[in-house]
Amino acid sequence: MTVLQTKDLKKYYGSQPNLTRALDGVDFSVEEGEFVAVVGTSGSGKSTLLHMMGGLDTPTSGSVAVRDKELAVMNDEQLTIFRRRNIGFIFQNYNLVPILNVYENIILPVEMDGDTVDRRYMDEVVAMLGLEDKLESMPNNLSGGQQQRAAIARALVTKPAIILADEPTGNLDSKTSAGVLGLIQRTSRKFHQTVVMITHNNEIAQLADRIVRIEDGKIVNEQAIGHSSKDRV
Repeated sequence: MTVLQTKDLKKYYGSQPNLTRALDGVDFSVEEGEFVAVVGTSGSGKSTLLHMMGGLDTPTSGSVAVRDKELAVMNDEQLTIFRRRNIGFIFQNYNLVPILNVYENIILPVEMDGDTVDRRYMDEVVAMLGLEDKLESMPNNLSGGQQQRAAIARALVTKPAIILADEPTGNLDSKTSAGVLGLIQRTSRKFHQTVVMITHNNEIAQLADRIVRIEDGKIVNEQAIGHSSKDRV
């Protein structure tokens, strides 16, 4: 089942003769349970693509659909609710709420939706991410790696259609990065969670099932990696 699809997606800034084509006709789809890395240099359009896929920005033309729902036809309120229920975000600066402890941060999107937390699932996620003894801690008492693990838990706990991770290890040292990326990969497999990760790092991208390369606002190459989702147990 296709979870996310973009068709002829374009995002232009400015006007001629100084027109910037941040995205210039991107056709892209992600299947359920797939872990896809979108790779490109700075200015290639990869972060713009993530913002479009997450409904954080509107395209100049073309379409984005998540679970067959077209984002462009929703008003701001509908889009906010849809995003909260269907899209999990992991940003490089964690975006934890500083006045809430780890537990409160993790369950925040569920509570904002007036929903009930699936405690069994949450406990499983927390255990896998090694956060059992950090639930009462405040974000400023955590290391960068711990904060990012809390952000991953928050993204997972709503059971979204897709998780969008924007340079998720951009603020972490190499050892911590490897640990966090391994956790994203393992959670994708264990919970059959669809993930799209934006990165400039080719080495990091190898953890994914598929690598999509973007340059100058266009997809220039796609590569399937050996451990595809079809091989998952």
